[in-house]
Amino acid sequence: MSEQFSPEISSRICTHMNEDHAEAVLLYAKSFASVTEATAAQMLSIDAQGMDLSAQVNGETTPVRIQFDHVLADAEDAHQTLIAMVRQARVTGDR
Repeated sequence: MSEQFSPEISSRICTHMNEDHAEAVLLYAKSFASVTEATAAQMLSIDAQGMDLSAQVNGETTPVRIQFDHVLADAEDAHQTLIAMVRQARVTGDR
């Protein structure tokens, strides 16, 4: 079983994603949680099983939980998984 992500690792990943990849976080909400009307999203936390986001829908904040397709081994696995998810969302969104 994978070791749980520490609060520090979760915070570091969330800060990076929210500051540098806000478009990707919005794509996660739209593509993997079917919150298609979201206009913005923020990553609140990430753990080995999934991530918690807040999405803005019609001026309201909506909590979103997205489960990963596998249990993440570590922060590098999280990095690779998040990249793969963005690529998948972009391919799916282009159809």
